[in-house]
Amino acid sequence: MLAKPINSYRSYWAKRFGTAKMLPMTRAEMDAQGWDSCDIILISGDAYIDHPSFGVSLVGRLLEAQGFRVGIIAQPDWQNASAFKALGKPNLYFGVTAGNMDSMVNRYTADRKIRSDDAYTPDAAPNKRPDRAVLVYSQRCREAYSDVPLVIGSIEASLRRIAHYDYWSDKVRRSILVDSKADILLYGNAERALVELSHRIAKGEKVSDIQDIRGTAFLRKAIPDGWSEIESTKLDRPGAVEKHVDPYEMKLGKSDASCATDNPSPAGEGNVTHVIAMPLSRKPKADRSKQVVRLPAYEEVASNPVMYAHASRVLHLEANPGNARALVQRHGDREVWLNPPPIPLTTKEMDYVYDLPYARAPHPIYKQAKIPAWEMIRFSVNIMRGCFGGCTFCSITEHEGRIIQSRSEASILKEVEEIRDKVDGFTGVISDLGGPTANMYRIACKSEEIEKNCRKLSCVYPSVCDNLNTDHSALIQLYRKARAIKGVKKILIGSGVRYDLAVKSPEYVKELVQHHVGGYLKIAPEHSEENVLSKMMKPGMDAYDEFKAMFEKFSAEAGKKQYLIPYFIAAHPGTTDQDMLNLALWLKKYDFKLDQVQTFTPTPMAMATAMYHSGKNPLRKVTADSENVPIPKAGNVRKLHKAFIRYHDPNNWPMLREALKKMGREDLIGSGKHCLIPAWQPLSNKPITTVRGEQLERSVRPKRLHENKRKYS
Repeated sequence: MLAKPINSYRSYWAKRFGTAKMLPMTRAEMDAQGWDSCDIILISGDAYIDHPSFGVSLVGRLLEAQGFRVGIIAQPDWQNASAFKALGKPNLYFGVTAGNMDSMVNRYTADRKIRSDDAYTPDAAPNKRPDRAVLVYSQRCREAYSDVPLVIGSIEASLRRIAHYDYWSDKVRRSILVDSKADILLYGNAERALVELSHRIAKGEKVSDIQDIRGTAFLRKAIPDGWSEIESTKLDRPGAVEKHVDPYEMKLGKSDASCATDNPSPAGEGNVTHVIAMPLSRKPKADRSKQVVRLPAYEEVASNPVMYAHASRVLHLEANPGNARALVQRHGDREVWLNPPPIPLTTKEMDYVYDLPYARAPHPIYKQAKIPAWEMIRFSVNIMRGCFGGCTFCSITEHEGRIIQSRSEASILKEVEEIRDKVDGFTGVISDLGGPTANMYRIACKSEEIEKNCRKLSCVYPSVCDNLNTDHSALIQLYRKARAIKGVKKILIGSGVRYDLAVKSPEYVKELVQHHVGGYLKIAPEHSEENVLSKMMKPGMDAYDEFKAMFEKFSAEAGKKQYLIPYFIAAHPGTTDQDMLNLALWLKKYDFKLDQVQTFTPTPMAMATAMYHSGKNPLRKVTADSENVPIPKAGNVRKLHKAFIRYHDPNNWPMLREALKKMGREDLIGSGKHCLIPAWQPLSNKPITTVRGEQLERSVRPKRLHENKRKYS
């Protein structure tokens, strides 16, 4: 896959103004740089921190390196357009992003409650960005300067590029392109598209005429000449809509179930088979570069959950840059057109992006305010991008792609030295050398040809692919060289470790455990039950057990007491009450008492979101008789599933007692070793909640509850 290197473009004429210490956020800063105007103005829902882990900073510095004058308007007051005029009218375009997170995920919990803080805001202040930030910011940009081209991107735009289920409104929404009225959308790792787009606009091309850049989406009236159109239903034939069955209600008998197949016509009623002789000829191989796959229209997926699941499946199957075709989806009288995904950056290009002159600090405008997201990553280094895990609940693959993009060893070590020399407060501890996954650095398919043609959704599920090179030697060498740098006392690995991949390299596990664990290592089995793990595309617990054995062995050899901290998801599609009970018993068996529990949040475009919305499993062909997936949607059920993981919390015991009785598992209530929860309730002034949502006030210590008489006193 060849593409023009992003560092090979002729610099824009404004390169003469040089490099800014910080990209300007005010007119005064522009004046200090000698600018009369900005070529490009970036709007962000995050505070401006000049560091490559923050998207607006990375994009800003990249465009600056191309010669453009880039200004930043961070967390503007969106109530009117005046804040969007602060830097004047941009010469080329507005670039709009919600920030490092989707604004709805950022502002709301899994229970749809507004969060009390924002990690990307000075002093974690809440409510500094609007709901659906890209839409709001785009509207204000149009109000400020209606004739300025509008480019949208980053994760919120990327994950909402086609019709998508929106958890917070509980409906399928239109492509963000339609609602934002943007001229073009950049999705995925957008550096390559961004650089080309910017230079072409600077040369005078109209944005509306730029329709051939990979990793972009835009609106069209019709399919252009020279393209062959393929209906997605011919690639993956869906079935009719079936009413979603609530697994928490009484199951229907077989006689009540609808037939999954059409009844054959009786003999003599048109049931005639015609045999037509066809010539034996080989069709010429189609040019995939001129094929476009038509997804079901917005109106259809909005009204038909099964068709939504089908569309989601097809989109994910067309995600490999080596073989992906363009996609098109009708919205009313307009076509949302998605060009194939961008070609991944080479190591040289990754180095170019990460070696840019970042100040590695928040903008001085924030003074001494603490920004939690900055505090978390200020001593960390991003060594790679992408993830081939394909976990259905995660949006990393949809945004960054399955192909790993790695930096060079030299570039990474240079950044460690820069942290040592430039970042205030450095004490010798690097908090992370990682990325979306800690141990996918330089791991790729053994064959470029196989990789280019592969259409698998994961390289590690249901097991690690035989074609995947699992050699961790480059990462081991990197760890050793990094901790040998003068002034570095300790290097921790804060990113998640893919343990089913790690066990393929015992040497790596040994290196990790003996040198890079600060007492605790976080890993994410996500669940203990196979039927749930299969909906997540996560490995079974055998892989966890194998990793755990290695972890304990190598910890003992080093004379260290270290512990694994597993993470689990509550209420994931496919999960039943019994599954959660089994998980709770597993946690109790190994004496895990977890404080942090993640409840499943359906994020736009994730495969698990399609499951949640449709009740179907898009990991397989979606048909009328395909698998119905149990969906824990009701608020009290989601609370119960979370309570099972936090079985040790007394405030959850009334809810769990009630549930265990309904499940016929009263044997798990009591003081025996096999019991999950006790039959008594401790003294508490906090209200406790039953599974029905009833709140009970606790102000006195209740009497012990007997098996035959359970009352709250």
